[in-house]
Amino acid sequence: MRRIGLIGGMSWESTAEYYRLLNTLVAQRLGGLHSADLLLASVDFAVVEQMQSQGRWDDAAALLVREARVLEAGGADFLVLCTNTMHKLADRVQAAVGIDLLHLADATAEAVVASGVRRVGLLGTRFTMEQDFYTDRLRGHGLDVVVPGADDRRLVDTVIYDELCRGVVREQSRREYERVVAALVDEGCAAVVLGCTEIELLLDPSERPAGAPLFATTRLHCEAAVDRALAP
Repeated sequence: MRRIGLIGGMSWESTAEYYRLLNTLVAQRLGGLHSADLLLASVDFAVVEQMQSQGRWDDAAALLVREARVLEAGGADFLVLCTNTMHKLADRVQAAVGIDLLHLADATAEAVVASGVRRVGLLGTRFTMEQDFYTDRLRGHGLDVVVPGADDRRLVDTVIYDELCRGVVREQSRREYERVVAALVDEGCAAVVLGCTEIELLLDPSERPAGAPLFATTRLHCEAAVDRALAP
């Protein structure tokens, strides 16, 4: 089994889900008492969020590179960055280490394409929805990507930072997210990508709001990581 290096803590709420899913998936595939071989570097999200909000992306990159190198030195065979938003810096992290970084947007796009869907809605932080680092990565796989309108983008972002990253799950927010999903379906989206790892704490993909499949990026990332960890 290859050792997975996790860069987490952004937020720890979703990183805990990464840890649970990785171990669950390994146990399901290998049986018995098997669990994942992994290392976790968990950063202080308050520091990272301040860097995000102040546009200090060079500082954020330096922080992630430092943690990536610690994981590499600790014997990690490849890296998993446990956040969609910080994939803005994925190329810089990859360039700083000698092991692969398993890109979350690639794992997600491959699953979407395999399902036959081509036009998808995207929910995430304002950075993920409004900047091109994530949407362009999805479009590079041949997908047509649609994001919500300005007001709905603000709502989605606020719920992520003010509620989900703090472990707060509100029924009213769930209903608002379901409304946003329905609006994306009305714009012709055949599915919606939950492009923030915390959103899976709020929306259950099995419920298919507005009849649309939801692509849960945390689970897809974990499945791809276990595939790599257990590959011959």
